[in-house]
Amino acid sequence: MAKKVPSTKTEIMAALAEAAGISKKQAVAAYEALLQIAYEGAKLPKGLMLPGLGKILKAKRKARVGLNPLTKEKIKIPAKTVAKFRLCKAAKEAVLAK
Repeated sequence: MAKKVPSTKTEIMAALAEAAGISKKQAVAAYEALLQIAYEGAKLPKGLMLPGLGKILKAKRKARVGLNPLTKEKIKIPAKTVAKFRLCKAAKEAVLAK
């Protein structure tokens, strides 16, 4: 039988606590701290690298012309800043491995 993968925040925190041998309260605190570090790091010019997982960064998109799918009318899409996440090679291989 396959091992159940946690899918909710509560399940993830319980799995993290069990794997690290810490309390659930400590697991939540560690997770929240990691999120804050990632959010602040993503604002940096080079983004933040999470070794073994990937890179989170801020990127600018240029203004462009799009197409309304219902009316086929051309619309202007303004420039904006977006958040991107790129998986590292090891994570891609782990996910795509057969």
